[in-house]
Amino acid sequence: MTVKAILSRKGNDVLTIEPTASLAAAVKLLAEHKIGAIVITGLDRQVTGILSERDIVRAFAASGPAALDQPVGQVMTRKVMTCDEAETISSLMGRMTQGKFRHLPVVEGGRLAGIVSIGDVVKYRLEEMEKESTALREYILTA
Repeated sequence: MTVKAILSRKGNDVLTIEPTASLAAAVKLLAEHKIGAIVITGLDRQVTGILSERDIVRAFAASGPAALDQPVGQVMTRKVMTCDEAETISSLMGRMTQGKFRHLPVVEGGRLAGIVSIGDVVKYRLEEMEKESTALREYILTA
């Protein structure tokens, strides 16, 4: 199964913010939408960074409450790992585990096309395993 299958279920909406926005504005968006990361985009929805809860904690550790006044562009992770719609779920799981990150923006044609979280991957995989289990039970009962 691929990223495209996950996006077909959850949709392609991605919350984004500009790099010039304040960290306070980003924190407010994260809290309002109950999410753990926000993608930073420039012109034409090109990914320039990602801001996660970890980035926010690091900013507070370094600057204290004054961090809230800093632009997101100073706090964000610049080296963003991305995927495309053709990537497999097992590949995503491996990359997320090895890289110790929980969110992967989906990029198609150089532009942001969605986002996949580890929660999306686990949910999809559990549904897949349940279908396989049901199919095996049915096979055993009819054999």
